[in-house]
Amino acid sequence: MHASNQDKFEHIGYLRTGTLVQRNVYELLEREGLFMKLQAYTPVLAGTIPLDICIPSSDIDILCCADDLNAFQEFVQLTFASRPGFSCSRLVVNDEPTVLAIFTIEDFAIEIFAQQIPVQQQNGYMHLVKEWEILTAMGQEFKQKVIALKLSGIKTEPAFAHLLRLTGDPYEALLNYTVI
Repeated sequence: MHASNQDKFEHIGYLRTGTLVQRNVYELLEREGLFMKLQAYTPVLAGTIPLDICIPSSDIDILCCADDLNAFQEFVQLTFASRPGFSCSRLVVNDEPTVLAIFTIEDFAIEIFAQQIPVQQQNGYMHLVKEWEILTAMGQEFKQKVIALKLSGIKTEPAFAHLLRLTGDPYEALLNYTVI
């Protein structure tokens, strides 16, 4: 993959000219200064919104890298604890210590996900890039099938894996899938 393809997601400016949902998310993130507040943690928007496969229940997923997860958790609590539905927890995801903060702004659920590894090495980012490659290669009909499966209750990676007839763990299988 060319570096410029990955760079597409490094900054949220591409949302300005996207779909109505993407433009609304961009305006919300700018108005609330979320990426500015998180800038020390190299925030990257991931999930379904950048790929334009979101459904009404989709949330805004922000990936971050934090060398010190305790300091990150304190920062998130100080910065966002007053937001509706705020929770912040520690967990282990893919064998990596993780901080997950959840809250809402307006009608959007926000999830801030931080690990001690660079964002570009986190599974959420690698799935974003792989799914973008697949959507680009497979076209609009495939994209609509992904959205239909998501609307039926199937999560994103399992939806891709189903449509691509991948076997085994859908999250791993998707990362190992080669786009032709």
